[in-house]
Amino acid sequence: MLIGEQLGAYRSRRIVRPYRRSARLWQSLIGQTDSASRLPSGDGGCGYEIFWRRDCPWPNRQGEWEQWSLNRRIIVGLSFLLLACVSSCRNDNPQADFDRINKALLHGNLKQARDEAHRECQWFRSSREWAWKFRTLEARAEIHQGLYEDALNLLKSEPLPSDQPDLSIPILTIIGEANALTHNFSEAERSLNEATKFCTASASTSCGYVLRERGVLAGERNQSLAADRLFAESLAFARSRGDALLTSYALLSLGYRSLAEGRFDESIDRSEAGYQAAKAIGAQRIELVTQSNLGWAYYKLGDSEKALQLSEEAEELASRLGVVSDQENLLTNIGYIYMDEREFDLAAQSFQQALGLARRINAKEDIYNALRVMARLSLQTGDLADASHDAQQALDLARQDGNHLDELYPTLVQGQIAARRGDTNAAEGAFLQVERDKICPVFLKWEAERSLARLYEDESQFDSAEKEYRTALTTFETARSELQHVDSRLPFLSNASRIYGGYLHFLVTQNKTAEALQVADFNRARTLKEGLGMLPQATSFAPEPLNAQQIARHAGGTILFYWLGEEQSYLWAITPRKVGLFQLPPAAEIKTRVERYRKAIIEQRESTPTASDDGAALYRILVEPAKDLLPKDISSKDTESGKVFIVPDGILNSLNFETLLVSRSPGETKKGEIKREPKQHYWIEDVTLSSAGSLRILQASNAAHRKGAGNLLLFGDAIAASEDFPQLPKAAIEMESIKKHFRPAEQQVFARDQANPTAYLASKPERFSYIHFVAHGTASRLSPLDSAIVLSRALSKDSAGEGADEDSFKLYARDIIRYPLRAELVTISTCRSAGERAYSGEGLVGLSWAFVRAGAHHVIGALWDVSDTSTPQLMDELYGGLKKGEPPDAALRNAKLTLLRSGASFRKPFFWAPFQLYTGS
Repeated sequence: MLIGEQLGAYRSRRIVRPYRRSARLWQSLIGQTDSASRLPSGDGGCGYEIFWRRDCPWPNRQGEWEQWSLNRRIIVGLSFLLLACVSSCRNDNPQADFDRINKALLHGNLKQARDEAHRECQWFRSSREWAWKFRTLEARAEIHQGLYEDALNLLKSEPLPSDQPDLSIPILTIIGEANALTHNFSEAERSLNEATKFCTASASTSCGYVLRERGVLAGERNQSLAADRLFAESLAFARSRGDALLTSYALLSLGYRSLAEGRFDESIDRSEAGYQAAKAIGAQRIELVTQSNLGWAYYKLGDSEKALQLSEEAEELASRLGVVSDQENLLTNIGYIYMDEREFDLAAQSFQQALGLARRINAKEDIYNALRVMARLSLQTGDLADASHDAQQALDLARQDGNHLDELYPTLVQGQIAARRGDTNAAEGAFLQVERDKICPVFLKWEAERSLARLYEDESQFDSAEKEYRTALTTFETARSELQHVDSRLPFLSNASRIYGGYLHFLVTQNKTAEALQVADFNRARTLKEGLGMLPQATSFAPEPLNAQQIARHAGGTILFYWLGEEQSYLWAITPRKVGLFQLPPAAEIKTRVERYRKAIIEQRESTPTASDDGAALYRILVEPAKDLLPKDISSKDTESGKVFIVPDGILNSLNFETLLVSRSPGETKKGEIKREPKQHYWIEDVTLSSAGSLRILQASNAAHRKGAGNLLLFGDAIAASEDFPQLPKAAIEMESIKKHFRPAEQQVFARDQANPTAYLASKPERFSYIHFVAHGTASRLSPLDSAIVLSRALSKDSAGEGADEDSFKLYARDIIRYPLRAELVTISTCRSAGERAYSGEGLVGLSWAFVRAGAHHVIGALWDVSDTSTPQLMDELYGGLKKGEPPDAALRNAKLTLLRSGASFRKPFFWAPFQLYTGS
């Protein structure tokens, strides 16, 4: 149909296109439009699409008119043919179309779901019921995309079908959700109350979703108890009806509430359950949100690496699905992680992008979140003007919403800005306001207390400063005591690194060095000590006194205890007679050299000038300050002398101190020797080194070595479980080199298919003095308790030998800690068995940590990949020394020196230095 009026030489033609499905054919018949707009026709966006074209001249001459008339008849004829074809070919089954689009929405194909729902709404506009169903689907897709205003406009375009509760309940629920998320709380409450009234007289399955959205509204209003109750009711409703989708939604919401209330390990449990429930039904959108929440939970636990991986994966998925609301929230979370890692440019980029997206969809809570963290970033970079501006904007938004809880964060930032500007009264007032607020989250509370302590310290109010530091640490320790899982407690200490570091520096400047060491050791190997029963799980900050010199006497050597800080690092050198404290460079400077030197060793480039310089510089930085307290000499005959115990921190956990290069100065030449240029040698040639998690672990160690071979439990030469873990060619040779040092009655050996995890757990490992594994190993950086020794596949009991569990060939660290040990020595001859990642205060966590946690007195683990060629020789020497009565540290040192002095390629530290001895209880 063509309608128009004379406009001089040109005519405006309006083409009415009743069906979206025929859009492309219409355009091919009539021509592409260069300006178009969809006009609503009174059916809420489900009507005609009207295009105006102004570039076609109206026919003037008779010939042109005849041609135009012919074209018109052709177009009209083809149009009727098209409509007939569409009518005859289309399957008018609205339920099938609804299910298909709902499935697309479930799988996260939001744009597809929105477009198809709109098209079907057009097609079925003559049916009031189905038009509303498709319109509701379209609105739900818009909600998931963060297009809250679009969803509200769409659902308000037609009168509510109040006579049909099954239609009205989901419409009102979506309206309530959109208003809640845009903080139009009164409208949200009105819609959800109306939906609740319908539910009192209806058994609709949609009523469970009303409960959930009422929980969302309560949560947005910070009504925590009400939100928790409503989400729990929603979950119970879902389970009673067998509604898998609502179940996953409810678990997602409960996980978020746990996260908001600081119950992080509970949040992880609930979110994991929600993720699995969503995955089972292909609900990709819910998978996305639960993954986002998991990332934030791990961040709050202090596990930034895992948080960043989860958040970046989720952000990429959100971008691909077009879920703007989730994408901007994830960008804010990613920015937090970059900011904590001092990657300020990347953080600023993430925050700006998040703020732009949040403003685009008018997500007020997310606008607030972006502003408050941008204020914190500006504070850290020294831009106090921007920090003050953003903090005030965030505070204004919180006050506009009447959200008192949201006022606390920008108030804290304003206090920190005032402290920087020297306005002590304003800073103190802000910190006290946050600290004393009854609804203050625990992480804000301890940060306010730390900020107050620092303020008092700067003002020379030292008694008040110490009190606030201890108050902040008690707040933190109380929060930590509520964590139930080992996986949660391991990274959590990183949240208190600034409090512990600030307090320790304060004590040192007050000349309270003994108290500082006591605080530092309280922070070390906490999860390990709690697991070994050496330390009760603290609910307050109350470190017990310790006698460092007595511990050194008990251990029989010198202890080097390190603390790495952002601005200042420390070394305590402890002997039976004296304790010395030495200041070291900041952690970043030390980290750069350690990483570079370690990389050179692994790549066998340790002889290059740069590597040699790093090895020597690290000795000068880390060891030489305490040279007067170190053993002067060690003879090959006296293996008990020259012992040094390293209690490392941070990056030092990945450094084998034996590889540090010592230069003998010309003045140190012996009598009769010709003075030459200083000659470098590895520190292992001077001392016997081992590593310990803390002073208290050394105090509990068994210094009296039980001489004699003892009995052996040996696992190895496993059958390759997969292509990722091929057969070790020299495994059988290494096992033979170990077995020969024990009488047959003193050994129990599991090889080939018998060497499987089930056999280890059933072998009663607590009966053995020595336990040894010759195998592949995996070190999980993100989940260290999922590190594993790779053995043969264990056959399932119910499979009659015809199959095996997928991962039945892995002996996991989390299983190892469940079986107590009393072994003198556990040797894990696998790659990277010491672990991939050092946790704040805890050190490297992996297979070695697991065996120490299980109770082994000593554990040998590897800092990097081990050589299948050189290791059999080293292990032969190790067990030869043990058979002679040497203690594990001396036996391992002598075995390493054999390779070092061999003159062959094995002299390189790559071959002998990966193995490190860890002292247990």
